[in-house]
Amino acid sequence: MAVTLAQAKLNVQDALQMGVIDEFAKSNFLLGNITFDDAVSPTGGGTTLTYGYTRLITQPTAEFRAVNTEYSPQEVTKQRYTTDLKVFGGSFQIDRIIANMGGIIDEVTLQMQQKIKAASALFNDTVINGDSAVDANAFDGLEKALTGSSTEYKPNDTIDLSTSAAVDANYKAFADELDEFLMGLDGVPSFIGGNTKLIAKIRAVARRVGMYMSKANEFGQQIEFYGTTPLVDFGAKAGTNEPVVKTDITSGETSLFAARLALDGFHGVSMAGQSPINTWLPDFKTAGAVKTGEVEMVAAVALKATKAAGVMRNIKVQ
Repeated sequence: MAVTLAQAKLNVQDALQMGVIDEFAKSNFLLGNITFDDAVSPTGGGTTLTYGYTRLITQPTAEFRAVNTEYSPQEVTKQRYTTDLKVFGGSFQIDRIIANMGGIIDEVTLQMQQKIKAASALFNDTVINGDSAVDANAFDGLEKALTGSSTEYKPNDTIDLSTSAAVDANYKAFADELDEFLMGLDGVPSFIGGNTKLIAKIRAVARRVGMYMSKANEFGQQIEFYGTTPLVDFGAKAGTNEPVVKTDITSGETSLFAARLALDGFHGVSMAGQSPINTWLPDFKTAGAVKTGEVEMVAAVALKATKAAGVMRNIKVQ
């Protein structure tokens, strides 16, 4: 079964849990729009949470044939992949004296919101940069999946968008290259994403070519579009000011990511029959001066088709 966070919220009864799921969804475009395949059940005594899938590597072909001749046989190339669900989140502690001062609701809300913000940032970071070979506790992300693939797009020359003058000089070339890159995917992408500097440059290009749009989402937030495709700033890594999508210090170049969010494209994975997000509030009704609250996700991502996602390199933003 496939669920979004909006659908997962309908399956919980606790008002706080609903609010927490909403907070994840409205603070993160990916979490608010990605579909989770809740198909993974614990095996091996509950220690293994593995999701297996087949990724299409090449596309099918078709041809004309003469009468009394056969078609040339061709099969799509596919490869078996697995991804393990990973557990991430954070905890906070509050002294019970705060409860006696009447400040517990505000303090719990503050701490919970900050943990949600950090977990959300960690999710974005891992979706892009995750590599289980480097960190066994993390799932693999798009950078690892797309490097060296057919949808890693590298313009022949670096496109300079580092200044307003450079945007004026190169916006048409960038728009042409971006269109070519997007046409190499297997459908209209669900987002175009990058770091703050890049999104600002794409916004500037979109205005110059008449492709800029903006409208409010269900949370009242303004979402910007390049044509009909949302622009997504992946933000900073948890607990830092370092952008999720880095800009090379020497060259000033960065990368642009795009993906089609769907169960046959790029999607999330969660545990069967459970919400991807869980919370635990401090319990001040039991003994102990300092109580702990926690926010946790159990999830991973899967790329079912190589052409459902892509990365465009060599964009100079500083």
